Amino acid sequence: MSVVRRPVRTGVLLPTREQAILGDYSASPLLDFARRAEELGFDSLWTGDSLTARPRLDPLVVLSAVGAATRSITLGTAALTPALRHPLIGANMVSSLDHITGARLVLGVGSGFPVPETEDEFAAVGASFAGRAGRLDEITALWRTCWASDRPGAPEAFDGRYWQASGLDRLVSPPRPDGPPLWLAGSDTPRVLDRVARLYDGWMPFLPSSEAYGTAWRRIEELRRDAGRPDGAVTPGLYATISVDADERRARAGLEDYIEHYYGRTLEQMSAIQAYAWGSSESCAEWLAGYVREGARHIVIRIGSLRPEAQLQEIAEVLLPAVRQAVPEGA
Repeated sequence: MSVVRRPVRTGVLLPTREQAILGDYSASPLLDFARRAEELGFDSLWTGDSLTARPRLDPLVVLSAVGAATRSITLGTAALTPALRHPLIGANMVSSLDHITGARLVLGVGSGFPVPETEDEFAAVGASFAGRAGRLDEITALWRTCWASDRPGAPEAFDGRYWQASGLDRLVSPPRPDGPPLWLAGSDTPRVLDRVARLYDGWMPFLPSSEAYGTAWRRIEELRRDAGRPDGAVTPGLYATISVDADERRARAGLEDYIEHYYGRTLEQMSAIQAYAWGSSESCAEWLAGYVREGARHIVIRIGSLRPEAQLQEIAEVLLPAVRQAVPEGA
């Protein structure tokens, strides 16, 4: 059996939410951050999505500007909530963005963070919060039908449980035959792992334990083989938050302040469900290396500071090479 060997790629989250918390919606700092990240050798740039729960600039608009300001770095959403937009508008926006950015787009998609604020956000746009996982899968199936509809013999209509649409071949076709890769942002529940293995091109969890990550990733690979998908069909990603400071107590204090502003919750509460590390760049690198040894191959770093620019260079110079070298021999 052939094994697909993947190098570790490392990306960083654009501070759209951080800017919103500080009351700054200007584009220049974001574009400066994007250019600097590309210069420093990051492999990818990502941005989150929220309308009212954790407000920020729209990710697709932001990535359009970032695509024009950068050259070749991968651009992604971590994660887009498709339910906040009509599926056909979403399909058309994604195709358009992939054209604008030179086919550099990866879409991490999610069904919504399970907190009351997200439920209110869904209600604000008339989206159903109940059954949202199944609805997400149907929206992505509709998108893929749209993106393939101009092929000879391909369906020009979609008839799903929640959505029906026709004339799909009139929409903008993406620059890639199947559209951009779709990664599921989710946890390690059996249902999520099954959906990733059968339906998605990547997995982007934020599991707080590398051991739990490894167990889940091995299960995804089993399910992927059972589904008849080829080796390498699913990219093992990771969404992780770090606060880098040689003084560990100062690093933790900064992260606690960040989480309180970001979620209105404590670090203790959030670290039970999300991946967090703080301390020196070397210690954070070793923590992330644990995930790499368990299979992670594309790490999305959220810098746990309202002013993340200050940590960007040290992370690039110390953490990136250490994490990239953590792939086990023969893996």
